[in-house]
Amino acid sequence: MKKETSMPTMKDVAREAGVALGTVSKVVNGLPVGESYRIRVEDAIKKLNYQVNSYAQGLKANKTYTIALLIPNTKDPFYASLTYYINLALLKRKYRMLLCSTDFDSKQEQEYITMAQQNKVDGIIGLTYNPNLIIEESTPFVAIDRSMGPKIPCVASDNFAGGQLAAEKLAALGCKKVAFLRIGSSLTNEPNKRKAGFENGCLSCGLSYEMKILDDGTPYQEFDNFLSSHIYDGKLSFDGIFCVTDNLAYYIVKTLKKFHIKVPEDVQIIGFDGIRFFGDKDYICSTIIQPVSEIAEMCVELLLQENMLTKPPLVCLPVSYGYGGTTRETFDL
Repeated sequence: MKKETSMPTMKDVAREAGVALGTVSKVVNGLPVGESYRIRVEDAIKKLNYQVNSYAQGLKANKTYTIALLIPNTKDPFYASLTYYINLALLKRKYRMLLCSTDFDSKQEQEYITMAQQNKVDGIIGLTYNPNLIIEESTPFVAIDRSMGPKIPCVASDNFAGGQLAAEKLAALGCKKVAFLRIGSSLTNEPNKRKAGFENGCLSCGLSYEMKILDDGTPYQEFDNFLSSHIYDGKLSFDGIFCVTDNLAYYIVKTLKKFHIKVPEDVQIIGFDGIRFFGDKDYICSTIIQPVSEIAEMCVELLLQENMLTKPPLVCLPVSYGYGGTTRETFDL
């Protein structure tokens, strides 16, 4: 029987290169050695196809250089973009990402937390829907959009300012009577502040407004019924609509088309998130843009800070407005 060839070790590399074991260790770990020694070691590594055991290296340094990301899914464009930028921010710092897609399952979230801790990750970034997550204090954690206690930093967009900006923009574009449409989690979270911001903006601008708010799991058909009940003689009683997400705004545009209501001619629509077609093309609707890359950078930066006591409980990053064809800008008038 043919004997299996064992994987080459650092000692094998040292023997092949004709150098001390400590020299190989320095080259592998990026420490300075003489140029001729470095070349000999690198040539030996290539010849033997030696693979550095980064996991074992990390254990020796009490680090695995791995961060777990809990995200509802990577199908939704906003979550996909967030995942992309968090991965970039980690790669830039020589960290790897352990992706945990929870599909909004609170039980699955806890199982992933436990699994990540068992694998000795250096920290966890989570956009979660389980308000009762059990997280070991020794595991650094940064939350996105949901405050999980004073010891866990939360990173979010300035959702209140975003809602207010949407109302102010609709008013500036000539709207007189507007609607606020929302579907989302009933849990306390930062995105819920979009509603309060919009109300505040409507009041300060003298806009008449009405709200239709649904919890997750409710059929979108409820919005169809709401809108159809506000159509009189073929005309919608609202001239502006703010949707709590771009996904919802996209759905509402299609629904209004079925009712023969034109966007933006008959009604102007603003969404929230800043989603683009194919990830980097035009906005799918006029929108309040979340600074996704900045959110990702802030999450990673806070997570890797060693002194947890200096981390703020909440970081709100500024939003902005982007034109996406569902509002009548000055060049459309």
